Amino acid sequence: MKKQQIIIWVLTGLLVISQYKLWFGDYGVLWLKHLRGELKTQQEENNRLIQRNEALNAQLQELKTGKETLEERARSQLGLIKEGEIFIQETKPVKSEPSE
Repeated sequence: MKKQQIIIWVLTGLLVISQYKLWFGDYGVLWLKHLRGELKTQQEENNRLIQRNEALNAQLQELKTGKETLEERARSQLGLIKEGEIFIQETKPVKSEPSE
């Protein structure tokens, strides 16, 4: 075998090894693709949570400043009534079956 052929085989082997490490090794292209997918998922989750926090902060500010909002929530969620008010609850009559 000639010296040139040996050098070509050695260089080809080094090229194959470096390409393998580039694509399949630690911190290779496939790992980078996986990380980019995780990053995109995390950014979407972060954006969703930021929007939720903004909505909660808006509700909090509304509750701190607006007495009507607080009163409305107390009435609807807790069933509270003001002093001096009368609470009337309407119920549907129960239909009875004819007796034989």
